[in-house]
Amino acid sequence: MFHLKEHLPLARDVLQRVIPVSPVNEKLKRLSRRRRQLVDEKIRIANRIQSDLQAVCPELLGITNSVSNLWFLQFITCRDDLSQLARLRHATLLKLHGIGHKYAGVIRKWQGKASFSGETDYVGPMIIQDANRLLELLSQIHTLDKAMEALAEASQMAQRLSSIPGVGNTSVAELAGEIGTLERFTRESGLALYLGMSPLTHQSGQMHRTKTPRQVNRRAKAAMMTAVARHMGCVPESRAYYDKKRAEGKTHNQAVRALGRHLVRVIWTMLKNNRDYKIKEVKEMT
Repeated sequence: MFHLKEHLPLARDVLQRVIPVSPVNEKLKRLSRRRRQLVDEKIRIANRIQSDLQAVCPELLGITNSVSNLWFLQFITCRDDLSQLARLRHATLLKLHGIGHKYAGVIRKWQGKASFSGETDYVGPMIIQDANRLLELLSQIHTLDKAMEALAEASQMAQRLSSIPGVGNTSVAELAGEIGTLERFTRESGLALYLGMSPLTHQSGQMHRTKTPRQVNRRAKAAMMTAVARHMGCVPESRAYYDKKRAEGKTHNQAVRALGRHLVRVIWTMLKNNRDYKIKEVKEMT
């Protein structure tokens, strides 16, 4: 820093003061990042199970809309041999967690026409192993959700964000954790850039395109995109703004980011003034 002393006036836009973040928001950041990693792993494993089941027994795959359903995972992991599932009795099915008469009936209907390919002997154990891992991941994600929900109650920023209609607990925890403290940003446009709601525009002649800046926090952007998409389903004014942007020729993501840019202004004011989100009531004129 002594060597840089003479150059600091020129480098004031490069060197930034590190602002301490509250321990609660720091924990939210770590837990939410861990949760996202587990969710990504869950998606990969679910896709792998679906691909293997399609090759081994497509009719078994056809009895569920998602291989991540708890009742389906409990069913395919209740035996070490996948082919034994076709011989389970109705009473045995009802003893499995999450399987009632409805799903037992669906399974019994499949059992009447069940068939397995020759790969079942070595692919079946892989499917069961992946299904057990998927159950483990779902349990770990649920535990993280509970921990994040408890931490969010102790975070002032998370409490403010949770007042926004449509913004779920996971998005609240991710945004509070990744933002940390508003003191990191000198103005609202910096927060918008950080959250990925303010893309850079490049124009040259008839060329007009946008580019995602490097300063974007990709985790925060993903959380913000999810939050905005759900928010506009709860607030008619936000939905109308989205529809307006779509009518102007914007793509879905562009329209969501445009609404997100507006929502960042609201978030900035909320956090700066310690206020919750409020929908303005429109008085009818008589």
